[in-house]
Amino acid sequence: MAPPKIKVAAIQAEPVWYNLEGTVDKSIALIEEAAANGANVVGFPEVFIPGYPWSIWAQPPTANAPLMDEYFNNSMERDSDQMRRICAAVKEAGVFVVLGYSERYKGTLYIAQSFIDENGVIVHHRRKIKPTHVERAYWGDGQGESLQTVAPSTTYPDLKIGGLNCWEHTQTLLRYYEYEQNVDVHVSSWPPIWPELKLPDGKPDPSWPANIDDEMCSRFSQIVALEGTCFVIVCTQIMTEKSKKKCAVDKFPYCNSDPNHAGGFSMIYSPWGQELVKRLPPNVEGILYADIDIGEKYRAKQVLDTVGHYCRPDQLSLRVNKHPARPVHYAADP
Repeated sequence: MAPPKIKVAAIQAEPVWYNLEGTVDKSIALIEEAAANGANVVGFPEVFIPGYPWSIWAQPPTANAPLMDEYFNNSMERDSDQMRRICAAVKEAGVFVVLGYSERYKGTLYIAQSFIDENGVIVHHRRKIKPTHVERAYWGDGQGESLQTVAPSTTYPDLKIGGLNCWEHTQTLLRYYEYEQNVDVHVSSWPPIWPELKLPDGKPDPSWPANIDDEMCSRFSQIVALEGTCFVIVCTQIMTEKSKKKCAVDKFPYCNSDPNHAGGFSMIYSPWGQELVKRLPPNVEGILYADIDIGEKYRAKQVLDTVGHYCRPDQLSLRVNKHPARPVHYAADP
C-alpha cells in the first residue's frame, strides 16, 4: 500500500470532573465531532475519564481520601457498559481512537490507554508502566504487555499508531522500543499542565520542580517526533477556574500560576519536530487537526533512523521483557 494521507485530531478539553457518565458522554461527543470534521485518528488526554486529580499533589493522602474515593468510583472498567458505549460510537464514526482513562480493575486503578480501531474493537490495551511521583500512591504499574505501545489501523493496515501517557515520554528505553515498533502516528496523552511556578519577584519558585511545566512537557513530546521520525499529536486536558474548587486545587499555587492558563498545550508535530498547527489558547477547549502524509516519515528517516541505519546494535541494544508479572502462580498438576 502507498503511505496513506490521513487527518489526525488532537483533543484539548475539560473532563466532566469525577463524573464517569458525564465524561463518557463528552468523550463520545468529541469522537463524533472529530469524525464529522474528517479525522481518521483521534487522540485523547491522559485519564480524560474522569479527569486528572491534581489534588493528589496539593493535599496529603489522608485529607485527599474522600475525594479519591469518589475518583475511584468514577473511574472506568475496561469491560463495562460505558466502554461498550464508547466502542459503539467509535465504530459508528469509523475512526481510530486512543482513549485515555483511569482504569478500575478489582481494587486498583491504572492509568490506561485503549486503542480502539475503526470497527469499535479494542485492538490493544496498555497501562502506564510507572506512575509519576505521588501518582504511585493511587495507580498501579503496567506490566510487560504495556511495553507494546503501537497497534495497526484496520482501515489502513500499514498505518501504525502508538501512544504514551505523560511522563512515560521521559522513559528513554520505552521511547526507543516504540521506535522499534515502527510507529507512524504517536498519541501523546497529558493532564492539564501549567506554566512554571514563580515567586513575586518573577524568579522561578524553587519549591516546585521546574521540569513539570507546560513548556518542558511539550518538549518531551516533541523529542518523540524527532527521535522517532513520526507524527506526534499532543492531547491535553484543561481545568477552568470554576472547576478548581471541585478538584480541591483552588488554593494550590501551581494550578493557579497563571490566571489566563487552564493547563492546555496541545499540538501536532511533524517527523521533523515542526509544529503543524496553531496552538489553541491554553484555557480554550477544541480539537486540533492536521492533514498528514506518512511518506514524510520516510523522508525524515533518510537522515535519522535510530533503530535502523543510525544505530549500533552490536555495541548498544535493548532487552525487553514482554511477559506480565502476576501475583499468583499455579503449580503444575502432579
